[in-house]
Amino acid sequence: MVRCWWLAGLLVVYAAAERSLRWEPRCRQQLRHLQDGARIAARLPPRLEGQWVSTGCEVRPGPEFLTRSYLFYANRLFKAFQFYYWDPSCREPSYSLVIKGKLRLRQASWITRGATEADYHLHKVGIVFHSQKAMREVASRINQSSGEGCSGFLPPGRAWAPRALYELLSAKTERDCTAALGFAMHELSLVRVERHHQPLPGLQQSGSSLVEELYLGDIHTDWLERLHYRPTGYQRPLQSVVHHMHPCPACGVIYRADEHHPPILPARAELPVQLSGSWVSTRCEVRPAVLFLTRYFIFHGSNHTWQGYYYHYSDPLCKQPTFTIYASGRYTQGVPSSKVRGGMELAFKVTQARVTPMDQVTVMMLNSSEPGSCGLASSWSAGVEQDITPTNGCLALGIRLPHTEYELFRTEHDPKERSLLYIGERPTDGSSPDRPDKRPTSYQAPLVQCAAASEEFPNYYSLKYVGKEGANGSEELKPLPVALLLLIALQLLRWD
Repeated sequence: MVRCWWLAGLLVVYAAAERSLRWEPRCRQQLRHLQDGARIAARLPPRLEGQWVSTGCEVRPGPEFLTRSYLFYANRLFKAFQFYYWDPSCREPSYSLVIKGKLRLRQASWITRGATEADYHLHKVGIVFHSQKAMREVASRINQSSGEGCSGFLPPGRAWAPRALYELLSAKTERDCTAALGFAMHELSLVRVERHHQPLPGLQQSGSSLVEELYLGDIHTDWLERLHYRPTGYQRPLQSVVHHMHPCPACGVIYRADEHHPPILPARAELPVQLSGSWVSTRCEVRPAVLFLTRYFIFHGSNHTWQGYYYHYSDPLCKQPTFTIYASGRYTQGVPSSKVRGGMELAFKVTQARVTPMDQVTVMMLNSSEPGSCGLASSWSAGVEQDITPTNGCLALGIRLPHTEYELFRTEHDPKERSLLYIGERPTDGSSPDRPDKRPTSYQAPLVQCAAASEEFPNYYSLKYVGKEGANGSEELKPLPVALLLLIALQLLRWD
């Protein structure tokens, strides 16, 4: 009789936990976590009141190294600090900008799902130099600009005065000398606030803490376009000074800073770029031209080959898949970048690619493409992968094979001592960095290492069609069905 109750209990537990019994490596768990939305909530319209700060040293196209601290008031006024540096660790300040203005939220964006459009008006922009070198360099650029009243911004040879604030822009006097710095606040025209809960650190603690992140519009990768560009993607998010991730060594330092006392971030050891292993997105990523995606890469350091999976979605939480791209090829030995301190330059050759449409809209688009331009003509169906290497890529998706991309990489550890991989930011115009002069000077959102080289899993993995055949023709691992266990249990009960 004891055996009967034991078997009955086993069946109940198994039936309730069937889905969780699938064993998955950490990389697959992270991908599923992202697709599940990671318990993220986004409020429309967003609430901006309060102070928001960078969580580390940011890199903008150019390159520009900076940290940000933005304060929004209930009456729609704002005061923003941008602190610029000579180095990628944000420990050698160059100059600081203090920006004052007014922001008005408008309607939900018709272009970028989940975002809110906004209008802003700048009242004043001031600059404080932190060295004679910074003053000389910036003054030279401004004096040579064509802005009205800017040619004599600072006389040549003027001595640096610590704590002196110089006016770059004034709405009252209609003077604007910011163009020479490539300065614009168009990032304020696209806004999104996300909220999620972070598990409390330590094994002895239970529960979670609220984290709020502010996403502002992206900066164009072409310096000549950034003054006129209206964002459709996002920069690295700022976090609320009240509700931020823990630990965050940079948050408190930036929160206490002002234009006269720029934040000096904690020192970090520069890590050599070690690519071997598996790397996966840390969040649902947004690119310009309204692309939502997650990425997963495997690098084989022994023979310098790589594999990449790009999971595309139609929504900002990466819950509604549209198509998946698998690509593979080889990469060169990296060399330190002469343009972006801390970066490593590599060349990636893409030789093979496969595409899996995940919804009917993508299926229809691919089936209507010109014969010979994207796989077998009129043969696409949802959830079925097709090799596009024989057609030299897929014209409908902008994939050309073979081709070479000139990349920029950097690795670092986050406050939790996880290894992060930064890959160069894609050109805002949607083109490919297929020439050395188009090599990125800034980075995309980081990937986190989810497996070492010995833990790699090279087989194709679909997030949507678990249990169907993979690229190698083998079926994904599934647990024994409950019905089979029930049959076994009944036989055992009969023998009892």
